[in-house]
Amino acid sequence: MHIHRRKDFPILNQLVRGKSLVYLDSAATTQKPRSVIDAMDQYYLENNANIHRAVHYLSERATYDYEAVRVNVQNFINAAYSHEIIFVRGVTEGVNLIAQSYGRTYLKAGDEIVITAMEHHSNIVPWQLLCAQTGAVLRVIPVKDNGELDLDAYADLITEKTKLISIIHVSNVLGTINPVKKMIAVAHAKNVPVILDGAQAIPHLTVDVQDLNCDFYLFSGHKAYGPTGIGVVYGKTCYLEKMPPYQGGGDMIKQVSFAETTYQDLPYKFEAGTPNIAGTVGLGAALDYLRDIGMQNIIAHDQQLLSYATEALSNIPNLRIIGSAAHKIAVLSFVLGDIHAHDIGTILDSEGIAVRTGHHCAMPLAERFGLPATVRASFGLYNTCAEVDVLVEGLHQVNKVFSF
Repeated sequence: MHIHRRKDFPILNQLVRGKSLVYLDSAATTQKPRSVIDAMDQYYLENNANIHRAVHYLSERATYDYEAVRVNVQNFINAAYSHEIIFVRGVTEGVNLIAQSYGRTYLKAGDEIVITAMEHHSNIVPWQLLCAQTGAVLRVIPVKDNGELDLDAYADLITEKTKLISIIHVSNVLGTINPVKKMIAVAHAKNVPVILDGAQAIPHLTVDVQDLNCDFYLFSGHKAYGPTGIGVVYGKTCYLEKMPPYQGGGDMIKQVSFAETTYQDLPYKFEAGTPNIAGTVGLGAALDYLRDIGMQNIIAHDQQLLSYATEALSNIPNLRIIGSAAHKIAVLSFVLGDIHAHDIGTILDSEGIAVRTGHHCAMPLAERFGLPATVRASFGLYNTCAEVDVLVEGLHQVNKVFSF
Protein backbone atom coordinates (compact mmCIF):
# COMPACT_ATOMS: atom_id res chain seq x y z
CA MET A 1 0.00 0.00 0.00
CA HIS A 2 1.77 3.11 -1.22
CA ILE A 3 0.35 6.50 -0.37
CA HIS A 4 1.47 8.87 -3.11
CA ARG A 5 1.00 12.09 -1.13
CA ARG A 6 4.58 13.36 -1.03
CA LYS A 7 3.59 16.27 -3.24
CA ASP A 8 1.35 17.50 -0.39
CA PHE A 9 4.44 18.27 1.74
CA PRO A 10 6.34 21.27 0.37
CA ILE A 11 9.33 20.88 2.71
CA LEU A 12 10.27 17.51 1.20
CA ASN A 13 11.09 19.09 -2.18
CA GLN A 14 14.55 20.24 -1.20
CA LEU A 15 18.16 19.16 -1.23
CA VAL A 16 20.12 18.64 2.01
CA ARG A 17 23.91 18.58 1.65
CA GLY A 18 23.28 18.36 -2.10
CA LYS A 19 21.15 15.21 -1.74
CA SER A 20 17.39 14.71 -1.86
CA LEU A 21 15.98 15.01 1.65
CA VAL A 22 15.03 11.68 3.24
CA TYR A 23 13.08 12.63 6.35
CA LEU A 24 12.99 9.75 8.86
CA ASP A 25 12.28 11.68 12.06
CA SER A 26 8.48 11.74 12.15
CA ALA A 27 8.34 10.44 15.75
CA ALA A 28 10.00 13.72 16.81
CA THR A 29 7.74 15.83 14.61
CA THR A 30 5.89 15.15 11.38
CA GLN A 31 6.08 17.39 8.36
CA LYS A 32 2.99 19.45 7.53
CA PRO A 33 0.86 19.10 4.40
CA ARG A 34 0.02 22.17 2.36
CA SER A 35 -3.61 22.02 3.57
CA VAL A 36 -2.51 22.56 7.20
CA ILE A 37 -0.21 25.45 6.27
CA ASP A 38 -2.96 27.00 4.13
CA ALA A 39 -5.55 26.70 6.92
CA MET A 40 -3.27 28.57 9.33
CA ASP A 41 -2.42 31.18 6.71
CA GLN A 42 -6.09 31.70 6.00
CA TYR A 43 -6.84 32.26 9.68
CA TYR A 44 -4.21 34.99 9.91
CA LEU A 45 -5.08 36.51 6.55
CA GLU A 46 -8.87 36.54 6.90
CA ASN A 47 -10.14 35.60 10.38
CA ASN A 48 -7.60 36.81 12.92
CA ALA A 49 -9.39 37.94 16.09
CA ASN A 50 -9.58 36.83 19.69
CA ILE A 51 -12.27 34.27 20.43
CA HIS A 52 -15.19 34.07 22.89
CA ARG A 53 -14.93 37.72 23.86
CA ALA A 54 -16.59 39.86 21.22
CA VAL A 55 -19.71 40.25 19.14
CA HIS A 56 -17.91 41.51 16.05
CA TYR A 57 -17.80 39.54 12.83
CA LEU A 58 -14.14 38.40 12.83
CA SER A 59 -14.32 37.23 16.43
CA GLU A 60 -17.50 35.29 15.73
CA ARG A 61 -15.87 33.62 12.73
CA ALA A 62 -12.67 32.80 14.65
CA THR A 63 -14.72 31.41 17.55
CA TYR A 64 -16.77 29.26 15.19
CA ASP A 65 -13.62 27.83 13.56
CA TYR A 66 -11.97 27.17 16.94
CA GLU A 67 -14.99 25.39 18.41
CA ALA A 68 -15.52 23.40 15.20
CA VAL A 69 -12.11 21.81 15.78
CA ARG A 70 -13.23 20.67 19.24
CA VAL A 71 -16.07 18.73 17.58
CA ASN A 72 -13.64 17.50 14.91
CA VAL A 73 -11.35 16.06 17.62
CA GLN A 74 -14.34 14.58 19.45
CA ASN A 75 -15.35 12.73 16.29
CA PHE A 76 -11.79 11.70 15.41
CA ILE A 77 -11.25 9.88 18.73
CA ASN A 78 -14.96 9.08 19.28
CA ALA A 79 -15.36 10.95 22.57
CA ALA A 80 -18.90 11.03 23.97
CA TYR A 81 -19.06 14.85 24.30
CA SER A 82 -17.21 17.80 22.80
CA HIS A 83 -16.79 19.33 26.28
CA GLU A 84 -14.48 16.39 27.10
CA ILE A 85 -11.91 17.86 24.68
CA ILE A 86 -9.48 20.31 26.31
CA PHE A 87 -6.96 22.19 24.16
CA VAL A 88 -3.41 22.39 25.58
CA ARG A 89 0.06 22.89 24.08
CA GLY A 90 0.74 19.16 23.80
CA VAL A 91 1.03 15.92 25.75
CA THR A 92 3.60 17.45 28.14
CA GLU A 93 1.20 20.15 29.28
CA GLY A 94 -1.60 17.62 29.35
CA VAL A 95 0.19 15.31 31.77
CA ASN A 96 1.10 18.30 33.95
CA LEU A 97 -2.54 19.42 33.92
CA ILE A 98 -3.78 16.04 35.17
CA ALA A 99 -0.96 15.69 37.70
CA GLN A 100 -1.47 19.13 39.20
CA SER A 101 -5.27 19.24 39.02
CA TYR A 102 -6.44 15.68 39.66
CA GLY A 103 -3.23 14.46 41.32
CA ARG A 104 -2.76 17.25 43.85
CA THR A 105 -6.44 17.15 44.77
CA TYR A 106 -6.91 13.42 45.24
CA LEU A 107 -3.51 11.85 45.99
CA LYS A 108 -1.87 11.72 49.40
CA ALA A 109 1.27 10.33 51.02
CA GLY A 110 1.69 6.60 50.40
CA ASP A 111 -0.60 6.50 47.36
CA GLU A 112 0.95 4.92 44.27
CA ILE A 113 1.12 5.97 40.63
CA VAL A 114 1.96 3.26 38.08
CA ILE A 115 3.79 4.08 34.83
CA THR A 116 5.91 1.99 32.44
CA ALA A 117 9.65 1.67 31.91
CA MET A 118 9.19 2.86 28.30
CA GLU A 119 7.68 6.26 29.10
CA HIS A 120 8.73 9.50 27.45
CA HIS A 121 10.07 12.00 30.00
CA SER A 122 6.79 13.92 29.68
CA ASN A 123 5.05 11.00 31.40
CA ILE A 124 7.70 10.58 34.10
CA VAL A 125 8.80 13.99 35.37
CA PRO A 126 5.32 15.47 36.09
CA TRP A 127 4.57 12.44 38.28
CA GLN A 128 7.90 12.80 40.07
CA LEU A 129 6.99 16.43 40.80
CA LEU A 130 3.60 15.30 42.10
CA CYS A 131 5.22 12.64 44.29
CA ALA A 132 7.53 15.28 45.78
CA GLN A 133 4.50 17.49 46.50
CA THR A 134 2.21 14.83 47.96
CA GLY A 135 4.38 11.99 49.24
CA ALA A 136 2.93 9.63 46.64
CA VAL A 137 5.16 6.88 45.22
CA LEU A 138 5.97 6.04 41.60
CA ARG A 139 5.89 2.37 40.56
CA VAL A 140 7.18 1.14 37.20
CA ILE A 141 5.99 -1.70 34.93
CA PRO A 142 9.09 -3.47 33.58
CA VAL A 143 9.86 -3.96 29.87
CA LYS A 144 10.85 -7.39 28.57
CA ASP A 145 13.87 -7.95 26.33
CA ASN A 146 11.70 -7.93 23.20
CA GLY A 147 10.35 -4.46 24.01
CA GLU A 148 6.95 -5.57 25.33
CA LEU A 149 5.56 -4.76 28.76
CA ASP A 150 5.57 -7.44 31.47
CA LEU A 151 1.81 -7.76 31.97
CA ASP A 152 2.13 -10.23 34.86
CA ALA A 153 4.27 -7.71 36.75
CA TYR A 154 1.70 -5.02 35.85
CA ALA A 155 -1.14 -6.98 37.43
CA ASP A 156 0.94 -7.51 40.58
CA LEU A 157 1.78 -3.78 40.82
CA ILE A 158 -1.88 -2.77 41.19
CA THR A 159 -2.84 -2.76 44.86
CA GLU A 160 -5.25 -0.85 47.08
CA LYS A 161 -2.58 1.88 47.18
CA THR A 162 -2.72 2.40 43.39
CA LYS A 163 -4.57 5.63 42.61
CA LEU A 164 -3.50 6.42 39.02
CA ILE A 165 -2.03 4.55 36.06
CA SER A 166 -0.40 6.45 33.17
CA ILE A 167 0.72 4.46 30.14
CA ILE A 168 2.30 5.29 26.80
CA HIS A 169 0.00 3.88 24.09
CA VAL A 170 2.82 3.45 21.55
CA SER A 171 6.52 3.69 22.39
CA ASN A 172 8.37 6.49 20.62
CA VAL A 173 11.61 4.48 20.88
CA LEU A 174 10.63 0.84 20.36
CA GLY A 175 7.51 1.30 18.26
CA THR A 176 5.71 -1.12 20.59
CA ILE A 177 1.91 -0.87 20.54
CA ASN A 178 0.92 -1.62 24.11
CA PRO A 179 -2.20 -3.75 24.81
CA VAL A 180 -3.84 -0.78 26.49
CA LYS A 181 -7.45 -1.94 26.23
CA LYS A 182 -6.61 -5.08 28.18
CA MET A 183 -4.50 -3.07 30.66
CA ILE A 184 -7.37 -0.60 31.22
CA ALA A 185 -9.77 -3.47 31.95
CA VAL A 186 -7.34 -4.83 34.56
CA ALA A 187 -7.04 -1.38 36.17
CA HIS A 188 -10.79 -0.72 36.15
CA ALA A 189 -11.41 -4.04 37.90
CA LYS A 190 -9.57 -2.40 40.82
CA ASN A 191 -11.30 0.99 40.28
CA VAL A 192 -8.09 2.74 39.17
CA PRO A 193 -8.30 5.44 36.45
CA VAL A 194 -5.99 5.18 33.44
CA ILE A 195 -4.31 7.94 31.42
CA LEU A 196 -2.98 7.17 27.94
CA ASP A 197 -0.20 9.13 26.21
CA GLY A 198 -1.31 8.83 22.60
CA ALA A 199 1.31 11.07 20.97
CA GLN A 200 2.63 8.28 18.73
CA ALA A 201 -0.68 6.43 18.39
CA ILE A 202 -2.88 9.10 16.81
CA PRO A 203 -0.93 9.36 13.49
CA HIS A 204 -0.52 5.56 13.18
CA LEU A 205 -3.64 3.88 14.60
CA THR A 206 -7.40 4.25 14.77
CA VAL A 207 -8.12 5.50 18.30
CA ASP A 208 -11.58 5.14 19.87
CA VAL A 209 -11.52 6.38 23.46
CA GLN A 210 -14.94 4.93 24.28
CA ASP A 211 -13.92 1.50 23.01
CA LEU A 212 -10.63 1.68 24.93
CA ASN A 213 -12.59 2.99 27.94
CA CYS A 214 -9.60 5.08 29.05
CA ASP A 215 -10.28 7.85 31.55
CA PHE A 216 -7.91 10.33 29.91
CA TYR A 217 -6.26 10.37 26.47
CA LEU A 218 -3.60 12.87 25.40
CA PHE A 219 -2.01 13.69 22.07
CA SER A 220 0.05 16.41 20.35
CA GLY A 221 -0.84 18.01 17.02
CA HIS A 222 2.72 18.16 15.70
CA LYS A 223 3.15 14.37 15.79
CA ALA A 224 0.01 14.01 13.64
CA TYR A 225 0.84 16.30 10.67
CA GLY A 226 -0.46 19.36 12.53
CA PRO A 227 1.34 22.40 13.98
CA THR A 228 3.45 22.62 17.12
CA GLY A 229 2.07 24.19 20.28
CA ILE A 230 -1.35 22.54 20.13
CA GLY A 231 -2.50 19.32 21.75
CA VAL A 232 -5.48 17.64 23.32
CA VAL A 233 -6.52 16.27 26.68
CA TYR A 234 -9.58 14.06 26.49
CA GLY A 235 -11.09 13.29 29.86
CA LYS A 236 -14.28 11.57 30.93
CA THR A 237 -16.80 14.13 32.17
CA CYS A 238 -16.98 12.52 35.62
CA TYR A 239 -13.28 13.23 36.17
CA LEU A 240 -13.06 16.64 34.52
CA GLU A 241 -16.02 17.98 36.52
CA LYS A 242 -14.41 17.22 39.88
CA MET A 243 -10.98 18.59 38.92
CA PRO A 244 -10.07 22.17 39.89
CA PRO A 245 -8.65 24.56 37.25
CA TYR A 246 -5.01 24.02 36.39
CA GLN A 247 -4.34 27.66 35.48
CA GLY A 248 -6.23 30.85 36.27
CA GLY A 249 -6.86 33.79 33.98
CA GLY A 250 -9.12 35.10 31.29
CA ASP A 251 -11.83 33.03 29.62
CA MET A 252 -11.92 30.29 32.28
CA ILE A 253 -14.05 32.40 34.63
CA LYS A 254 -17.73 33.19 35.02
CA GLN A 255 -17.49 35.91 37.65
CA VAL A 256 -14.47 37.55 39.25
CA SER A 257 -14.37 39.71 42.36
CA PHE A 258 -11.55 40.21 44.82
CA ALA A 259 -13.50 38.15 47.33
CA GLU A 260 -14.29 35.18 45.12
CA THR A 261 -14.14 33.82 41.57
CA THR A 262 -16.48 31.31 39.97
CA TYR A 263 -15.26 29.20 37.08
CA GLN A 264 -16.58 28.43 33.64
CA ASP A 265 -18.14 25.11 32.78
CA LEU A 266 -16.28 22.44 30.82
CA PRO A 267 -14.22 22.63 28.73
CA TYR A 268 -13.38 26.32 29.31
CA LYS A 269 -12.49 25.81 32.97
CA PHE A 270 -9.16 24.39 31.74
CA GLU A 271 -8.44 26.87 28.94
CA ALA A 272 -7.11 30.02 30.58
CA GLY A 273 -5.91 32.88 28.41
CA THR A 274 -5.86 33.42 24.67
CA PRO A 275 -5.29 30.01 23.09
CA ASN A 276 -3.24 29.01 20.07
CA ILE A 277 -6.14 29.72 17.70
CA ALA A 278 -4.18 29.33 14.46
CA GLY A 279 -2.63 26.13 15.79
CA THR A 280 -6.06 24.77 16.67
CA VAL A 281 -7.29 25.55 13.16
CA GLY A 282 -4.19 23.78 11.82
CA LEU A 283 -4.90 20.75 14.01
CA GLY A 284 -8.39 20.55 12.55
CA ALA A 285 -6.95 20.63 9.04
CA ALA A 286 -4.47 17.87 9.94
CA LEU A 287 -7.24 15.60 11.23
CA ASP A 288 -9.22 16.30 8.05
CA TYR A 289 -6.14 15.33 6.04
CA LEU A 290 -5.76 12.02 7.90
CA ARG A 291 -9.46 11.34 7.52
CA ASP A 292 -9.26 12.06 3.79
CA ILE A 293 -6.49 9.49 3.27
CA GLY A 294 -8.16 7.03 5.63
CA MET A 295 -6.58 5.57 8.76
CA GLN A 296 -6.83 2.02 7.37
CA ASN A 297 -4.76 3.11 4.35
CA ILE A 298 -2.25 4.82 6.64
CA ILE A 299 -2.00 1.70 8.84
CA ALA A 300 -1.41 -0.52 5.79
CA HIS A 301 1.28 1.85 4.47
CA ASP A 302 2.92 1.99 7.91
CA GLN A 303 3.02 -1.78 8.27
CA GLN A 304 4.43 -2.23 4.78
CA LEU A 305 7.25 0.22 5.57
CA LEU A 306 7.87 -1.46 8.93
CA SER A 307 8.13 -4.90 7.34
CA TYR A 308 10.35 -3.72 4.49
CA ALA A 309 12.65 -1.66 6.72
CA THR A 310 12.95 -4.34 9.41
CA GLU A 311 14.09 -6.92 6.86
CA ALA A 312 16.41 -4.50 5.07
CA LEU A 313 18.11 -3.30 8.26
CA SER A 314 18.39 -6.83 9.64
CA ASN A 315 20.68 -7.70 6.71
CA ILE A 316 23.23 -4.99 7.58
CA PRO A 317 26.34 -6.40 9.30
CA ASN A 318 26.67 -5.52 13.00
CA LEU A 319 23.24 -3.83 13.11
CA ARG A 320 20.92 -4.70 16.01
CA ILE A 321 17.32 -3.47 16.17
CA ILE A 322 16.14 -2.66 19.70
CA GLY A 323 12.61 -3.92 20.30
CA SER A 324 10.91 -6.73 18.41
CA ALA A 325 7.39 -6.55 19.82
CA ALA A 326 4.71 -8.50 17.97
CA HIS A 327 2.71 -5.30 17.46
CA LYS A 328 4.66 -2.23 16.37
CA ILE A 329 4.41 0.95 14.34
CA ALA A 330 7.06 1.95 11.79
CA VAL A 331 9.68 3.11 14.27
CA LEU A 332 13.08 1.39 14.29
CA SER A 333 15.71 2.11 16.91
CA PHE A 334 19.04 0.40 16.40
CA VAL A 335 22.73 0.26 17.19
CA LEU A 336 25.53 -0.49 14.72
CA GLY A 337 28.42 -2.35 16.30
CA ASP A 338 30.16 -0.06 18.77
CA ILE A 339 29.86 3.04 16.54
CA HIS A 340 28.39 5.94 18.49
CA ALA A 341 24.86 6.90 17.46
CA HIS A 342 25.84 10.55 16.94
CA ASP A 343 28.58 9.52 14.49
CA ILE A 344 26.08 7.43 12.55
CA GLY A 345 23.62 10.33 12.51
CA THR A 346 26.27 12.75 11.26
CA ILE A 347 27.30 10.50 8.36
CA LEU A 348 23.65 9.88 7.42
CA ASP A 349 23.03 13.63 7.51
CA SER A 350 25.84 14.12 4.98
CA GLU A 351 23.75 11.86 2.70
CA GLY A 352 20.62 13.99 3.24
CA ILE A 353 19.05 11.47 5.63
CA ALA A 354 17.40 12.87 8.77
CA VAL A 355 17.28 10.44 11.72
CA ARG A 356 17.21 11.02 15.46
CA THR A 357 20.11 9.98 17.70
CA GLY A 358 20.31 9.83 21.49
CA HIS A 359 17.96 8.54 24.19
CA HIS A 360 14.81 10.00 22.56
CA CYS A 361 13.55 11.57 25.81
CA ALA A 362 13.38 8.10 27.37
CA MET A 363 16.59 7.84 29.39
CA PRO A 364 15.37 5.08 31.75
CA LEU A 365 14.51 2.91 28.73
CA ALA A 366 17.99 3.39 27.25
CA GLU A 367 19.43 2.34 30.63
CA ARG A 368 17.13 -0.70 30.69
CA PHE A 369 18.75 -1.90 27.44
CA GLY A 370 22.23 -0.85 28.57
CA LEU A 371 22.67 1.63 25.74
CA PRO A 372 23.99 5.21 25.95
CA ALA A 373 22.13 6.08 22.73
CA THR A 374 20.43 4.60 19.70
CA VAL A 375 19.71 5.73 16.16
CA ARG A 376 16.00 6.00 15.43
CA ALA A 377 14.41 5.94 12.00
CA SER A 378 10.73 6.80 12.26
CA PHE A 379 8.43 6.78 9.26
CA GLY A 380 5.47 8.87 8.17
CA LEU A 381 2.84 8.57 5.49
CA TYR A 382 5.12 10.42 3.02
CA ASN A 383 7.95 7.88 3.25
CA THR A 384 8.66 5.18 0.66
CA CYS A 385 10.48 1.86 0.41
CA ALA A 386 12.94 3.61 -1.91
CA GLU A 387 13.89 5.87 1.01
CA VAL A 388 14.52 2.78 3.14
CA ASP A 389 16.97 1.70 0.43
CA VAL A 390 18.74 5.08 0.71
CA LEU A 391 18.98 4.59 4.50
CA VAL A 392 20.43 1.10 4.02
CA GLU A 393 23.03 2.43 1.58
CA GLY A 394 23.90 5.16 4.08
CA LEU A 395 24.40 2.60 6.84
CA HIS A 396 26.69 0.55 4.58
CA GLN A 397 28.68 3.78 4.14
CA VAL A 398 28.90 4.12 7.93
CA ASN A 399 30.23 0.57 8.20
CA LYS A 400 32.84 1.35 5.53
CA VAL A 401 33.98 4.57 7.26
CA PHE A 402 34.47 2.75 10.56
CA SER A 403 36.04 -0.47 9.22
CA PHE A 404 39.54 0.39 10.39
